[in-house]
Amino acid sequence: MHRKIFLFVLFLESFFLLFSPVKSFGIEAKITDFLITGTSGNVLIYFRVKNCFTMKMEEAIHAGIPTTFTFIAELYEERGNNFDKLESSYEVRHTVKYDNIKKFFYVTYTEEGKKPEQFTYMSKAKTAMSELNGFAVIPLKQLVRDKRYYVRVKVKLDKVRLPLHLEYIFFFLSLWDFETDWYRQDFIY
Repeated sequence: MHRKIFLFVLFLESFFLLFSPVKSFGIEAKITDFLITGTSGNVLIYFRVKNCFTMKMEEAIHAGIPTTFTFIAELYEERGNNFDKLESSYEVRHTVKYDNIKKFFYVTYTEEGKKPEQFTYMSKAKTAMSELNGFAVIPLKQLVRDKRYYVRVKVKLDKVRLPLHLEYIFFFLSLWDFETDWYRQDFIY
């Protein structure tokens, strides 16, 4: 009896290890090279995401499946013992789609004033997808001097949406979903 239970538990652990998201394989997407600066009248943030593309994702992109990263940025005023005050919150999306006929990668952005780009090489498209450069989080005039603030950011891969609800048939596509942990950077204005 104990042997059957042991084998059943071993089977379940193997199943979850094999079919769990990317983190179980030692590849974890994370935010790096984070920078906050106050220029041109705004608080600007810069960062990139490392380890956010797997081989399966690249194959899906080459097959023409649109892939979208959502960047979430929040700025808080730190208030000591009270709850921190949310000053601003944004969601920005970068989407890549490959055109098999023209052999171009098209990257579109929801950031205001940022124009779509096209790339010949996957490496350039991956760089454009995984970086947020000079994004205005809040105007400087809304901040109070000598107060403590922090920005926290997170990046996630949006669920793959296939036509005619094919994502239910190709359920394995959800195996390359990812979401980073929150990254926090404090600063004093």
